Amino acid sequence: MLGILPFARMAFALVLAASLPFGAGAQDAFKEFKQLDTTAKMPKLNAFIAPGSAPQGVALQEVEIEAKLTADGEPLEDGLSWYVFSPIAGGDGKLPLVASARGGSAAFQLAPGDYLVNVSFGRAGVTRKVNVPDSGKLDKQVMVLDAGGLLLNAISGSDVRIRPDQLRFSIYSSEVRDDGERGLVTADVSPNTVVRLNAGTYHIVSEYGDVNAVIRADIQVEAGGLTEATIQHRAAQITFKLVSEAGGEAIADTAWSILTAAGDSVGESVSAFPTMVLAEGEYSAVARNKDKIYQRDFKVEAGKNTDVEVLMKNEQPQEPASAATTLQQEPQPSAAGEPQNSAPAPLPSYEQLLPGNGTAGADAD
Repeated sequence: MLGILPFARMAFALVLAASLPFGAGAQDAFKEFKQLDTTAKMPKLNAFIAPGSAPQGVALQEVEIEAKLTADGEPLEDGLSWYVFSPIAGGDGKLPLVASARGGSAAFQLAPGDYLVNVSFGRAGVTRKVNVPDSGKLDKQVMVLDAGGLLLNAISGSDVRIRPDQLRFSIYSSEVRDDGERGLVTADVSPNTVVRLNAGTYHIVSEYGDVNAVIRADIQVEAGGLTEATIQHRAAQITFKLVSEAGGEAIADTAWSILTAAGDSVGESVSAFPTMVLAEGEYSAVARNKDKIYQRDFKVEAGKNTDVEVLMKNEQPQEPASAATTLQQEPQPSAAGEPQNSAPAPLPSYEQLLPGNGTAGADAD
């Protein structure tokens, strides 16, 4: 199956759809899903030129430049961020930003000399040195990003859909540093969101809920395509209730501790009926109410969302043969016309755009 590297000792299934290739009109594959760090389409001449960056009396040359996902692909029409830097560091030790633009292909008016041009497409980016001659027209510059898109989703068990607000992904580089850690590419990625990345292998961490349902996988991103991956969690959503009799009302002012079979605490709550997402396995629910403690052992099966009742008795009921399913409600969308935060972020420095610093290739929204 394309796009997956062997990952030892993983109790999960990863379903990867065929990468959608980029050809004529295939850029629409990115537009069908929410984009991470997308930018609005802007005219190619809508460029920022830093004041005083061009010497007085020097004839400026027009530099046209475009970017492609692959060498034989079509030029990208939007979603690009362009940054032009002088290669000579300023008094603060940083490379001065000469010009920037957003949208698709760009055109800059630059004085003769050398420049470092960076283009980013989401988390994908590339930098090239460009020389502007004293005279004569400079050929159009083409920068190849060697990038693609990654769209992540997950299910619980064999086919139980996970609510989007309960699921988050983090994307790391595949290489392990000397300190044993991986470089974080981007965190808190929602499902059904396209992340634009340079081609290569990435380490994905999928978190279902906030207790112990965590799955890891290595996924290959192909240049010029959209890779869709669905991770299978071995977990379920459990709701706890302390009751005086089976099927009774949940008793308030109850403190809960959830323990593994080995006695390790994985979750605590003070609520009448707390809900937790737990990885598949055996657990004990300990309920404390009015200085009395009640305990019940239970088992979590992947994809079977259930209620666990703890009776205010010494003897607890046996596990049912088939657990009742708890329906999951989809979160309601935001009300129409809700104001959005559109304050622009400061333009990045050249050093921030370099790979490995945690912000490489990020759009400056």
